[in-house]
Amino acid sequence: MQRNIEIELRLLIEAIYLKYSYDFRDYSSASIKRRVNHALHQFECKTISALQERVLHDPTAFMQLLQLLTIPVSEMFRDPAHFQAIRREVVPLLKTYPSIKIWIAGCSTGEEVYSMAILLREEGLLERTILYATDINPRSLEKAKQGIFSLENIRAYTHNYQQAGGQRSFADYYTAAYDYAIFDKTLCENVTFADHSLATDSVFSETQLISCRNVLIYFNKKLQDRAFGLFHESLCHRGFLVLGSKETLEFSTYGKQFEPLVKQERIYRKS
Repeated sequence: MQRNIEIELRLLIEAIYLKYSYDFRDYSSASIKRRVNHALHQFECKTISALQERVLHDPTAFMQLLQLLTIPVSEMFRDPAHFQAIRREVVPLLKTYPSIKIWIAGCSTGEEVYSMAILLREEGLLERTILYATDINPRSLEKAKQGIFSLENIRAYTHNYQQAGGQRSFADYYTAAYDYAIFDKTLCENVTFADHSLATDSVFSETQLISCRNVLIYFNKKLQDRAFGLFHESLCHRGFLVLGSKETLEFSTYGKQFEPLVKQERIYRKS
């Protein structure tokens, strides 16, 4: 029985790749299995094969499945100590560049993008920075472009912002309307939102800083190494790589290509 499930899962992932060009083949099998099991309940399918048949013949159903396979989990100024470290250790070095390019890989619904934009504005760097915000989920990208977040989350975001060394009132950056907070559009004037897969796509620009937080935990080692290779290729000499709290370069093929700048906060610098 377990063997059949493994076969069906592999066939589903392969079918998605062949039909829609979304490559989940080197994602963590435990993570994919958990999300597919959740999808079975959502789609009221008894087997993975039944789910496969449905998504192959119905692109709308596939888009619904994609939302479950790429569940966005994010918040503004997540891990405030991390943003404090960027202000303290990275920003003074970024200020030495005449212009800056930052890549936020796996930007989900945009919380990380707006956090970075606010930090850059407060440090006087936003106007000379181009940000690339990429994700494989088009619906998440659309939500990120809109910059509209639920007001019920704003209290937590405000607390994070204050703990991260915020210099103003967080309310300065958004307008409250009904149950939503609409963020200042000027924060994203220099942001390019784009569809990009770390599993299949290549580098598109030289950057000074790459932030890819809490994305690689869903990849197997082979795909993690591919992503690190892309980051290494994209970063300029002595550029910065920022990872999530549960992610590390230590066991990667590229481990020796970077040196820790703030090890505890997973901030690295290209050797």
